[in-house]
Amino acid sequence: MKLPFIFAVRYLFSRKSHNVINMISGIGVAGMAIGTAALVVILSVFNGFNRLVGESLEASDPDFVVRPASGKFFVPDSALFAPVIEDSRVLRLSSVLEEQVFLSYEGRQSLARVKGIDEAAQEESPLRESIIDGNWTFRRGEMPAAVAGAALAHSIGLNPRFITPFEIYYPSRKENISLANPQASLRKVKALTGGIISVNSEIDAKLMLIPIESMRELLELETEVSSIEIWASPGSADALEKDLEATLGPSFRVLNRYRQEESIYKMMRYEKLAIFLILIFVVIIIAFNIYSSLKMLIIEKEPDTGTLRAMGAQDGTIRRIFLLEGWLVSLLGMVIGLIIGVGLVILQQRFGIIGMPGNFVVDSYPVALKLSDILWIAGGVSLIGYLMALLPSRKI
Repeated sequence: MKLPFIFAVRYLFSRKSHNVINMISGIGVAGMAIGTAALVVILSVFNGFNRLVGESLEASDPDFVVRPASGKFFVPDSALFAPVIEDSRVLRLSSVLEEQVFLSYEGRQSLARVKGIDEAAQEESPLRESIIDGNWTFRRGEMPAAVAGAALAHSIGLNPRFITPFEIYYPSRKENISLANPQASLRKVKALTGGIISVNSEIDAKLMLIPIESMRELLELETEVSSIEIWASPGSADALEKDLEATLGPSFRVLNRYRQEESIYKMMRYEKLAIFLILIFVVIIIAFNIYSSLKMLIIEKEPDTGTLRAMGAQDGTIRRIFLLEGWLVSLLGMVIGLIIGVGLVILQQRFGIIGMPGNFVVDSYPVALKLSDILWIAGGVSLIGYLMALLPSRKI
């Protein structure tokens, strides 16, 4: 392998007798460099946006949600959950009663995901830091109050400064639906608007928080809950998840942050994979320059190959010379592209050169480098370059 490598390096950096070969080789190196740099930069931008989404979800989601394996509601067994409450790794625990309901206010209607939360969540929920209007309060005078997502509140006209209550409707669980008067079969509770929160597009458009007592009144329940939310101490989530599953048994599902928002995380992963494949396809098209330049180089170096054969070189050795020469073109472009791409990402991280248009949560495009991305890019580009060099060299 040493002799083919020496010849390959010599052919790579020596001037060819035909300038067009030098030009095509240069275009191949530049194309691979640009394609590799584009992969690094675009995937890093995608990582940055994914990190923003993850941070927004962490601001609203607990570390674990415990739900029944079957059915929608359950009564928390004090004996079963006592070990969970006493666990030192559990920072706090709250009861939640959640359901899809119908809202009505001043002639405007909307569907919403309403969560009834207990006093512990009302005092310590991280969502209280997301208030943009009004106050984090769940009672105004004698009436219960709600905290609503910004887009949901805007869609039906809710405002913390208004004193007119809105209505929350849900079909009665104990009465049959009357076809003659369907509205008589609906349960209703009234509430005032306490505050408006803004976290992310999904929460802003669908979520409303009210006291769990009002939610139980609406759903005609006494002590039932739909889930238990648990916040863990830093660094203990993985071990605590296994212990929770063992303690609660098969009657309950323990959902970590990923499983709570599984569809969102899967969508982000699939989108990133699709972008990677599209850019790799562009790199494949660019790599055909290497194929063309190597074909022309093989034709130009026929006298050299004849001399090598006369000196006893085998066809396999000659093939490896041109295979390595073509592969070195792609590797050189890849290394240049990695340096350029990583450099651009670091500059964006430190100085925020390219700003975000409009009003956004960050001033500049978020970027995040991942070693796994660099390895996948290097592996993919190297493989493409190898295959493009292998095709013409096999015909020698």
